[in-house]
Amino acid sequence: QANEIAQNSIIIDTHIDVPYRLHAEWEDVSEATEGGDFDYPRAVAGGLNAPFMSIYTPAELEEKGESKEAAEELIDLVNRIVSESPDKFAIARSPAEVEAQFAAGIISLPLGMENGSPIEGDLANLQHFFDRGIRYITLAHGLSNHISDSSYDENKHWGGLSEFGVEVVKEMNRLGIMVDISHVSDDAFWDVMEVASAPAIASHSSARHFTPGWERNIDDDMIVRLAENGGVIMINYGSSFLTQKAQDYGTHARAAFVAHLEENGLERSEEVQQAFQEEYTAEYGTFPYATLDETLDHFDYVVKLTSVDHVGIGSDYDGVGDSLPVGLKDVSSYPTLVEGLLGRGYSEEDVVKILGGNLLRVWREVEAVAE
Repeated sequence: QANEIAQNSIIIDTHIDVPYRLHAEWEDVSEATEGGDFDYPRAVAGGLNAPFMSIYTPAELEEKGESKEAAEELIDLVNRIVSESPDKFAIARSPAEVEAQFAAGIISLPLGMENGSPIEGDLANLQHFFDRGIRYITLAHGLSNHISDSSYDENKHWGGLSEFGVEVVKEMNRLGIMVDISHVSDDAFWDVMEVASAPAIASHSSARHFTPGWERNIDDDMIVRLAENGGVIMINYGSSFLTQKAQDYGTHARAAFVAHLEENGLERSEEVQQAFQEEYTAEYGTFPYATLDETLDHFDYVVKLTSVDHVGIGSDYDGVGDSLPVGLKDVSSYPTLVEGLLGRGYSEEDVVKILGGNLLRVWREVEAVAE
């Protein structure tokens, strides 16, 4: 039954980092690939219909004035995927296009921009990127930028959104681009709720309840407010987003690695990191991957706080490295999630909402506000 539901429903995952992965090294994802979490055969096996391709711009590019250029390159890469395999992939610019492509048996590739820095202080760039297919923008990423403070940055420069950021949110609502509050600071979230005239999304965040004090996940009040705004939280599959023990292991390992580099006068490299990882694992054990149950706990938690209408999937495949939960290691695994949801008493109708129905509803509402 789980497989049947996965194959017959529209599955939308709002955050898959394929473009940045291919930017590092081009692979033909229309065929099975050795590495990575996404390729066409695995997507078909998992029933994935509309993975949002993440147009990710590293935070440090804003200072160099290279953000817009970087985003353009990643959009070009997604267009290349489509132009080389038009029988398998198509860019989707609306819920109607997702549905038409689903009916035609083609995988939709809608575009989400991770980090608003490519707007580069010019509202006209919002129209430009909308025309290129961008349908959500995560306002900030790892550092506070000219639009918004970041949850990861101790420098909360604006105390939320900048004045320009307020204008960005209004213009996104006017154009029909979903506002994504993943990565932004708590104050910036509340500013968005104040200003937005359309529902917002959290494209790849989980519930802070399970990782107390970690600002990158969203807290109970924020989840409730996002639902009141008509929005949806898309659960991130990174184990450190899902459990405190994975969070603690990662924090400790990163600090130990930095100390190791300093003590031994080493430069950061893959070889050095691998050697360190082996030593670290020997001493502290292997990384505690989250389980399917621990992942499902986040879906349940959001549903209990709000309703089944306000949660979805924002896995962060190809973006969280080797930290994915047991049984959810790549895009072939959505039936496993479906089976888990059914096992927890969700009806087929509810599961279909979680898989994609909720996001389609929000996207339509955002379009309606724009009209």
